[in-house]
Order: sequence, then C-alpha cells, then structure tokens
Amino acid sequence: MRVRNDFERRVRTIPHTWITLADGVRLAARIWLPEDAEADPVPAILEYIPYRKNDGTAARDAIMHPWFAGHGYAAIRVDQRGSGDSDGLLLDEYLPQEQDDALEVLEWIAAQPWCTGRVGIIGKSWGGFNGLQIAARRPPELAGVISVCSTDDRYATDVHYMGGCLLGADMLPWASTMLAFNARPPDPAAVGERWRELWLERLEGTPPFAKAWIAHQRRDAFWKHGSVCEDFDAIEVPVYMVGGWQDAYTDAVFRFLGGYGGPAKGLVGPWGHLYPQSGAPGPAIGFLQECRRFWDHCLKGEPSGVLEEPALRVFMQEWVDPTEGRHAERPGRWIAEPSWPPLDAAPHRVLHLRADSVLGEQPGAEAEQIIVGSQLTGLHSGPWCGWGAPGDDPGDQRAEDGRSLCFTSEPLAERLEILGFTEAQLTLASDRPLALCAVRLCDVAPSGSSLLVTRGLLNLTHRDSHEAPELLEPGRRYEVVVRLGAIAHAFAPGHRIRVSVSPTYWPFAWPSPEPVALTLVAGAASRLQLPVRGARGEGDALPPFAEPEISPPLTVERVGGGLGQGRELSHDLATGRAELTVRTEHNGAYRLVDADLEIDETAVDTYGIVEGDPLSASVRCEWSIGLARAGWRTRVETSSVLTADASSFLLTNTLDAYEDDRRVFARSWSTAIPRDLV
Repeated sequence: MRVRNDFERRVRTIPHTWITLADGVRLAARIWLPEDAEADPVPAILEYIPYRKNDGTAARDAIMHPWFAGHGYAAIRVDQRGSGDSDGLLLDEYLPQEQDDALEVLEWIAAQPWCTGRVGIIGKSWGGFNGLQIAARRPPELAGVISVCSTDDRYATDVHYMGGCLLGADMLPWASTMLAFNARPPDPAAVGERWRELWLERLEGTPPFAKAWIAHQRRDAFWKHGSVCEDFDAIEVPVYMVGGWQDAYTDAVFRFLGGYGGPAKGLVGPWGHLYPQSGAPGPAIGFLQECRRFWDHCLKGEPSGVLEEPALRVFMQEWVDPTEGRHAERPGRWIAEPSWPPLDAAPHRVLHLRADSVLGEQPGAEAEQIIVGSQLTGLHSGPWCGWGAPGDDPGDQRAEDGRSLCFTSEPLAERLEILGFTEAQLTLASDRPLALCAVRLCDVAPSGSSLLVTRGLLNLTHRDSHEAPELLEPGRRYEVVVRLGAIAHAFAPGHRIRVSVSPTYWPFAWPSPEPVALTLVAGAASRLQLPVRGARGEGDALPPFAEPEISPPLTVERVGGGLGQGRELSHDLATGRAELTVRTEHNGAYRLVDADLEIDETAVDTYGIVEGDPLSASVRCEWSIGLARAGWRTRVETSSVLTADASSFLLTNTLDAYEDDRRVFARSWSTAIPRDLV
C-alpha cells in the first residue's frame, strides 16, 4: 500500500463545523478541501454515517477523504442526527428523518462557495445503504453514488433476517453495538459545556433497536421502507455497487445490476466488510483511484471510460485448504462480464440429489431420506459477515457435513467455474408446522477436506411468500427453492461438489421451537442448479487494478492490552451445551495523538445452545467503550440478551454510563415479542 501526500492540490482541513437544519438541529461535519477551492470551486463527495467523525471513523477517514481532496474534490464527513457531536436522537436505521436531513445537507454543500454544486455520495455499510436511499429521493445536487457493502433489500440481505429466518448470528450483536455506540457522549472539544446535557438526553431517549427489528418478522412496510428494490427507477444517477465474497451483502450487487435500468457498475473482490483499498483477505486494490475515475465522469463530466467498461468485475476464487485457518491472500483472478445477467450465459448445470447420496446428472430412483436436526449444526460456519480477520474463514466443513444430509459428486474430470446464484430445488416434508432448511455448497478436495463455497436459508413457512407465510402441514410434501448466496468459485479437476441439507443452522438461523425431522425426496424431485460460467476468451483481459493508495494515516498509540480477538467454541459433553464466544477488541485501548483522545472498545458475543433443545438457544452481547482525555473520562457498558420460548422471543437490555468512574445513568428494558411463524 502506497501512502500519498504529493497531491495535485494542497489540502486544508476544517476539523469541525455545523450544518444547521430547518428545525434548528445542528449536524457536525469535518471537511477536507483543496486550499484554493474558494477561488476554483470543486465538486463534493459526502459520507453521511452515525459512527462519529472525531473517534469512531477518524482513522479510516484520514486515509481516504484527504486523498479525494488532493485530487480536486471537497470531502465532507457528516455525523447523522443523534450521533457523534450532532444534535438530536438516533431512533433506528434508515428512518425518513435520516433521508430528510440528508437532502438539506446536500443543499447546504452545493451552496458553499468552494463547491461547483455537484455532489456525490460514498459510503460503506450504513453509508452504502443511505446513499441508495437518498438517491431514490432524487435530490438535484446528487450526481452519483458509490455504495460499498450495502443492500437494495433490507429484509432479504441485511443483519436481521435471511430467507425469512431470524438471524441469531449478527442481529442482536449489531443492535447491541448500536446501543453502545449511541450511548457515547458528544466530545466537549466540539460541543463545549453542553456535552453532558446532550449526553444525558441521548442516554434517556435512544431506544434499543432490536425490539422493532424482532417485532417485524415478515417482509412488511417496515422493511420495504429504504429497500430501493421496491422501485429501482426512482434512482436516476450512476451507481457503483461494491462488495466482497467474505462480506454478507454481496447478493445486492447482482440484484441491483439486474434490476436498475440506469448506468451502473459492480465490483466484487475477495474481501470482507471493508473498503477495498484496505481489503482483506487480499488482494486489495487501488480503490480510491477507481473511485476517482467514477467521480471524474459523474461530477466533472470528464471522459474516464469507467462506464464504457464491462458492467461487472469480480474475483474468481480458487480452492484454499480450510484446515489452514486464515488466508491473508485468496488465490484467483479478476474476470469481467459485459452485463448482468450475462446475455450469453451458459445453461445452468443441473445435478440431482440421488438416493445413494451421490450428486449426479442422472436422478436415479426416488427415495425418502430423513434427518433430525442437530442443534449443533452451524457452529463451524464462520461469521455471518466477515472482516478478513482471524477466525473469519469458515473451517473444514466435515463436522457440519456429518450432521447434515450430504450429496457428493464424483471427482470432476475438468475445471468447473460458477458465477452467480446457485439454487437448490427441493421436495421436502416436515414433521412439525414450523421448520427451516439450510443448504450449503462445498468444494471437497481429494484429501477429504470440505471448503464452504456458499450457503442459503429458508424458513419453510415462507416458502411461497415472505409477506404472507403459512404453517406447514406435517407430513405433506412441498416443492421449495432455496437460493444460495452469489459466488464466483472454481472447482478444480479431481475435486468433488457437495450439497448439504439440514433443518438447523445455529447461530445463523434461530432454531424452530421444536426439534424437526425433515424428509427430503431424493431423485428427480430434488436438484441443484449451478450457474456455470463458460469461457470468455479475451473478455477478462482488462488492465489490472492499480496499487492501493491512501493519504497519510493518523498517529495512533496503543495504550494498553485488550481481550484479544477471536472465536472460541466449547462443548460440555456432560450437559450437551455448546458455546461459541466471539471477542472483538476494536484495536484495544489506543490514543489518537492529534486529538489527544483515548479510546477503549471491547465486545464479547456468546451464542449458547444445548443439543436436542432448541428452546435453550441464547445470545448474550456485552460492550464496553471508554473515551478520555485530560480532565474528561467517560465509559458506557451495555448488555443485551435474547432467548425464546415456544411462543415468544424474550429480549433484555441494560445500559450503564459513567463519568470519572461515577455511574450517572442506568436503565434496563425487558420485552416479550410473539413469534410469528419463526
């Protein structure tokens, strides 16, 4: 990675300024500008998120936004209402108020003397979501969006639900994260003596988000709001959709390119939930240079060729040994598709789930195969959303395969590449009215090690509709389709393809309230459709991406140890209880030297379950965040727990806030939310 400070234009920084909205609320902003922008105005690039410009994303902002400014753009980082140093309360994700505020922010930016009036939006995750949502409001100032690790459908591809299944893996941890993040105080260096008053208002008024998320278990109006797939045509500007194969949001890149009629590009690398200039696992790319090409076209009207290139560029992944743990670099190559879906796509390869447990081109005789779900299936699944960190690579899947119905092909005679969505078309019956189905696609090496390629979930009560689910009739056969996550993967000669089916997948899917025996009808009634990618000749021969570049990073000092980072699985053989503990230290304790600010963030998420007892499932999330400088020291601590009985989800949250080690606020919430065919 190359650190750049030799920019075309000298950069000046406005560390803090206010954007006053029509209702009097002030939003806090940091701005990077070319020094001469008042004399020679430039287009602007906005990042609009709730993660605190002074500390939460300060290090990340420093390596990106000055780079844009040095190449002739104004870069603006705004704390959303109720976050960081901004006034107000943050009551949930993606509310209409958030978008209304953004429209005023865009208008304010365009009116500044240093701006030409044209603005783009860039963002990852939350900022990627709202970039699309704001674009759908058609603000006249907006001329382009770069949306990284985001989604077009808040129900289908987000942290709350997957295939109609409530996510145990990340839903509560993310709600717990936001409870802790929202509880942090404004910085006295920015807001002055009002910081304590604003802090207490925020502590008193900001709710735990999980209550609303769990209360909406169907794809209703709550989730349709902010899902731009409801009306792709509402967007009128060029959009660059970016994802990573280890990230959880990548399906949206393919859906957006297939559904949006305007100018759009897609990019998917091997990375986790990161900007690609810092992408891990590698290879990282010169993403800021790629962004500049897009901005030069959209915001300056300069011919960069970016939209004349193939619509989709992805990293075709090769096999890696899953027994080796983390892979810092993923082997593979970059490929390109002129359009998505491809106009000359090869026919899907159909493989049948046969009665002899073979995955083959001929269906063989029909036969029923029954599996009683093990509640431990899924504990070796890896994270729902990876960051390229140790433990984020799913391990060898042989333990998972042994708890599932497995169908394995003969060794491949030649290389087979897939790109897109794999579908499992299954005929199933359940012995209970509530059941789910988890499907995994694996690459089995000659050694027997099983590499997870992609997976999918379906709440079987949602088999026909996520909006109007229906109970299963026990014993009745149903034809269902389980769509697995989009992927690009190359199966090598001599390797075998394996598909595995299970009625349990903890902690990804919250378990059904009763143990389920699932019957799969093998033979012609159940098949796998693989999205085969044929040879493209010279179509993949695009110039390589540039080397990653960044602007100079902030000076950061470690000031203490931490919990360490990792994933630990324990299994009490006497009680049958298994626990998966995920520790995230978020850099441990560190100091931002220029801001003279110490930050200490730790999180521990624990997923527990007892074999044979789905009602034993529990998720506990604990956060601690300290902020301190000379004469000022605060800490917030949160705990969130989710359990369930046969009829309800049981949610508890606690929040404690401290100033100089003295507790100044304490609150707890406890709620029972009825299960709705989950």
